[in-house]
Amino acid sequence: MHGQVRDSDGRPVPDTLVEVWQANAGGRYLHKWDQHDAPLDPHFAGVGRALTDSLGRYRFVTVKPGAYPWRNHHNAWRPAHIHFSLFGRAFTQRLVTQMYFPDDPLFAHDPIYNSVPEAARHRLVSRFDLSATVEQWALGFEFDIVLRGREATPTEQP
Repeated sequence: MHGQVRDSDGRPVPDTLVEVWQANAGGRYLHKWDQHDAPLDPHFAGVGRALTDSLGRYRFVTVKPGAYPWRNHHNAWRPAHIHFSLFGRAFTQRLVTQMYFPDDPLFAHDPIYNSVPEAARHRLVSRFDLSATVEQWALGFEFDIVLRGREATPTEQP
């Protein structure tokens, strides 16, 4: 996955620390509190960090996370998603959001996705990017993050 971090005027934001964390392909986090019975992958830590370049771009190579049950109501599943945390010039400047994958059938059942106003939900969904796909190895997805303004990527509120 790759993307660009931009400000409200569309300008790239260089030198931003982008941190990601996610479940493995089976839908399980490498975390002591995750009790999902999907197997852990001993070769997958589920976290990464990168600085944006001079054009505000970032890139991660990872696995597509699996959906997972989260037991907040009967037959509740979270759609496949990757958590993003962006740090500004200081660690007190932090934004947290989630990136979803296109056309997930669980969108309609996810309270977190549905807590975002309908007109802004598309800003949480990545775009398939054939040009970033590596033949016979990895699919490519693009997810741009806009920090402020009318087109801002929805973030978790403190």
